[in-house]
Amino acid sequence: MAKASDRAADMASELRIVLGKLKRRLREHANKGDMSLSQMAVLGYLDREGPSTVTTLARAEGVRSQSMGATVAALQEAGLVTGAPNPADGRQIMLSLTAKAREWIKASRAAREDWLSRAIRSHLTAAEQEELAKAAALIRRIVD
Repeated sequence: MAKASDRAADMASELRIVLGKLKRRLREHANKGDMSLSQMAVLGYLDREGPSTVTTLARAEGVRSQSMGATVAALQEAGLVTGAPNPADGRQIMLSLTAKAREWIKASRAAREDWLSRAIRSHLTAAEQEELAKAAALIRRIVD
């Protein structure tokens, strides 16, 4: 019988692979329009974390500030991000989502959730759907 530590390592590897595939499939079904992955990542970050500076966004995405500046400029030009002086430090610009960006995020999430919901219903039995719900709760405990 495999040791518990070997089993956990095997499960970790399998989960990493499967969740990576799921993330890619969800990305395929996102309402991308003409946006790049880096632009979508910035919108997601601003949605989750709130207003931010170019420097913070660059650090979060692991890119140079100049590269992030170009990404942000394209989002500003598209009307998805707006900038305002930081009240605590007027030298910095705080970037935030516009109403148009929030609508895009809402539509994109709905498209991904619709695909996943249809996939769950079409590929899994009712009993398997219950198992998946339990597994999702366990994964949530790991990440929270």
